[in-house]
Amino acid sequence: MVLTVNIYYKGKDGAAIAFAKEMIETGTVSEIRSKEGNLKYDYFLPIENNETVLLIDQWANQEALDLHHQSATMQKILDLRQKYDLRMEVERYIEDEGGIPEGDEQFIARGKD
Repeated sequence: MVLTVNIYYKGKDGAAIAFAKEMIETGTVSEIRSKEGNLKYDYFLPIENNETVLLIDQWANQEALDLHHQSATMQKILDLRQKYDLRMEVERYIEDEGGIPEGDEQFIARGKD
């Protein structure tokens, strides 16, 4: 069961972007990506909202995410969120084990890497 969590970090005056940059520059993102069960930890900037940063955080299962939440790394994240006075909106998704339905494949343009 793959678990994906979309976290929208929202702040003022560039705080969300500064938070994401500090997470990357301090090595905190690398720490998270190296944790067993982490599949993805990537930040994105919505084109129409420069005060929001989207984090796509993906884990192999709930147990791996629970261990991350109990780690010392999580305290670093909490401290930085407080430093930048961020609000959050969170969405959770569990991957459909059947994958993408055949009828939807025709709408997906796949390129070569």
